Amino acid sequence: MNVLSQVLGLLAYAFVLAVGLGVLLVLVTYVIDKTQTRHAIRRNYPVIGRFRYVFEELGEFFRQYFFALDREEMPFNRAERAWVYRAAKGEENTVPFGSTRDLRAMGTPIFVNCPYPLLDQETRPASALTIGPYSRHPYTTSRFFHVSGMSYGAISKPAVQALSRGAGKAGCWLNTGEGGLSPYHLEGGADIVFQVGTARYGVRGDSGQLDEARLREVAGHEQVKLVEVKLSQGAKPGKGGILPAAKVTEEVAGIRGIPPWQDSISPNRHPEIRDAGSLLDFIGRVREISGRPTGIKAVFGNYDWLAGLCEEIHRRGIESAPDFITVDSGDGGTGAAPMTLLDNVGLPLRESLPRVVDVLEGHGLRERIKVVASGKLINPSGVAWALCVGADFVTSARGFMFALGCIQAMKCNKNTCPTGITTHDPRLQRGLVVGDKAERVARYALGMEREVGVIAHACGATEPRLLRREHCRIVQADGRSVLLSELYPPQPA
Repeated sequence: MNVLSQVLGLLAYAFVLAVGLGVLLVLVTYVIDKTQTRHAIRRNYPVIGRFRYVFEELGEFFRQYFFALDREEMPFNRAERAWVYRAAKGEENTVPFGSTRDLRAMGTPIFVNCPYPLLDQETRPASALTIGPYSRHPYTTSRFFHVSGMSYGAISKPAVQALSRGAGKAGCWLNTGEGGLSPYHLEGGADIVFQVGTARYGVRGDSGQLDEARLREVAGHEQVKLVEVKLSQGAKPGKGGILPAAKVTEEVAGIRGIPPWQDSISPNRHPEIRDAGSLLDFIGRVREISGRPTGIKAVFGNYDWLAGLCEEIHRRGIESAPDFITVDSGDGGTGAAPMTLLDNVGLPLRESLPRVVDVLEGHGLRERIKVVASGKLINPSGVAWALCVGADFVTSARGFMFALGCIQAMKCNKNTCPTGITTHDPRLQRGLVVGDKAERVARYALGMEREVGVIAHACGATEPRLLRREHCRIVQADGRSVLLSELYPPQPA
């Protein structure tokens, strides 16, 4: 009984002490809030005003899980993400009781089903395409869905490892992003697209110039199949890459060829590239050094410069053309970017892709220059739309991030990603188990190609690469749909 009394006495004492400390903390906080001059809410409503910041932080999560409907969120809604999660896990992707998508919304693609759909034995896998017939090492692949550029540094070591192994299993390519070629890109055996950004990370000389010896060394890896010269990207058209100092670890800095623990800011453009002629000169130089097919990545704001490039190609000869053009969407990507650019600069892919295809077609270069579509294409409908418009290949970054387990926490620009994908914090990276996530990446890639094939076969096309503009209709403002072939008829050069 005495022991019980002592325990109860200690508990009572602890409770009183805790209450006292709590009251003291509130009083100190009250004085601090009342006397500080930076925040009006805290000055007028001391202590209570601090809850505003708590609710603001929690609001992101409550909206995502409790309040937003399946088709409401941006940039990707719950239904879009759920399809990726199911595909990545190998789960059944059938749903009951009808579509939850509003098929009356302007811009919705509706695919034109064939009255006499193909039997399974009448279909075939996607045919192979060759990129870079004038390079020393042309590249041929039958895959049409690939991993877009995500730099090591912007994403974590286990994320790159899982993408590399998953892409290797699926047979698709993996783009390094502008951060250089790391050992983790190579370890899964995937085909590699080496991206040369404006800072030339990984092939950078002492003063930022292109180091030809390093480029030759990178291209010497058998897995490096293509080189992509980045002119601009969807996250920030007109501005170079941004990697905060917290992510520039010793290893990341070593791969990039820059000082560690300092913000990594890329120039807004390649200094040598100032017009169509100098762009072709640079492409030719990179292709000659590397021996690999070489193309460009760009966000489009207008098409005049592309027309001028096509005219310059014809003056020089068709072999001078870029081997491919990656058309990126102006509405953002995985990279950290100023909101001013994310929201306001660059055309979205829905508008730019068909026009780029038409400009190339009008100048007789459509077969010479392959077209890669990139930008928010994470579901079969988006990929099938891009093929209908005229893309040869589709790449996705955020789709594969979802396959890795991304929950759209919107922390990519910080070092606090809760899923371990975009952080270098070992505690958070521990949650990303490479072997498991590699399988998910492979299943997502193969599942995408399979589901796009389902759409193609329903339209009467024997394989996805035979999808054309007459196979897709786009809903207009009045609720009626119009064929893509009517919306985007071929344009004269």
